Amino acid sequence: KLLRKEAVNIVDVREVEEVAEGKIPEACNIPLGLLEFRMHELDKKKEYIIVCRSGGRSARAVQFLESYGFQAINMVGGMLAWEGKVV
Repeated sequence: KLLRKEAVNIVDVREVEEVAEGKIPEACNIPLGLLEFRMHELDKKKEYIIVCRSGGRSARAVQFLESYGFQAINMVGGMLAWEGKVV
């Protein structure tokens, strides 16, 4: 989807200070520790790509979101593997 330029919904679960060093354009930041309190901001009808620094926290976030009925995909390798633009 990222390569096909389709609209994607990216959630960055890193901490605010990590995101300040650079994030994927259009990604929204919901730190992993706040996800359970902010998941109401997400739409169960949409599919989300979850990203963190290396893929560990995002994998936990995907499991958590899926347990509540969300469609979520882990971006394996996280920001360490991201070669696209950052803002």
